[in-house]
Amino acid sequence: METKKILFICQDIFPYAPETLASTICRQLPQYAVEQGVEVRIFMPCFGIVNERRYQLHEVQRLSGLNLIISDNDHQLIIKVASIQSARMQVYFIDNYDYFRRKAIDRDEEGKGFDDNDERMIFYTRGVLETMKKLRWVPDIIQCNGWMTSLAPLFIRRAYRTDPFFKDAKVFYSINDDNFEFSINKSFEEKLVQSKITDTDIKLLTSGTINWEAMTKLAIEYSDGVIQGSPNMDEQWVDYVKKTGKNFKPYNEDFKENFFSVYREYL
Repeated sequence: METKKILFICQDIFPYAPETLASTICRQLPQYAVEQGVEVRIFMPCFGIVNERRYQLHEVQRLSGLNLIISDNDHQLIIKVASIQSARMQVYFIDNYDYFRRKAIDRDEEGKGFDDNDERMIFYTRGVLETMKKLRWVPDIIQCNGWMTSLAPLFIRRAYRTDPFFKDAKVFYSINDDNFEFSINKSFEEKLVQSKITDTDIKLLTSGTINWEAMTKLAIEYSDGVIQGSPNMDEQWVDYVKKTGKNFKPYNEDFKENFFSVYREYL
C-alpha cells in the first residue's frame, strides 16, 4: 500500500518560534503523523527570530534560486532545512531577506502590523507550493495552521486548481487564538489578482477592512474542513463554520488525536 502524505503549512513551530499552543501543535502533530505511518513535509517562514546557528539550518541549493514576482518585483526564494533528530523529521524554511529578516513574526514592537504582511503571505504561500512541486511530492492532505497560512487554501483551490500536485488533496484550516488588531494593506487585492487569483475568488476581501476576520473567512471558504486549534475560539466562529456547511472539528485537549481523527477519513 502506498504511504499516505500530509503537508503541514505552519506559521510557527516550536522550538524555532516561541512556545504557544499553535507552535506546539505544529511541532507535535507532524511527529504523531509519522508515528501513525504517514509521510510528512513541514514548512514555516524563516523569521529573523529563528536561531539558525543553534538549530543548524542550512540552505538547500537545489530548491533555492527561484524568483517569485509580486507587485512587478522579483523576490528570490531561498529554501533552508533543519532536522529534528528525535522525531525523524525535517522542517523546511521559506526565506527571503526582504521579507523575513526582521526579529518578529508579523508586527513591530508597538504592535503595528508590518506594511508588507500582504506580500509576505503571498510569498510564503507560493514559496511552499512551488517548493513542493520541485520536490515532486504529492500530498493527500494539506493542513494550514496560523493566520499567515490563510491564503494557502485560496491558492490551492484557485491559482493551482488544475495542478496535479494539489488538485486531489484535502485542505484543512485550523482556527487559532491569534487575532490581531491591525489591518492588511488594501493593495493586497491587486497583488492577489496578479498571482492568478480573480476578483470573484476574493470577493470576501472587497467588502471592507482586510483584517484577521476577513482572512479567516477566506481560509474557511476554500478549505474542505476546519479544526478548532484553540480552546478560546469565539463561539461565533463555530456558528459561522456550520453555516458554510464545512466539516468542523471542535477543540480537544488531545489535539494530536483530535486532528488525526479528521484525517483518517482520507488516508
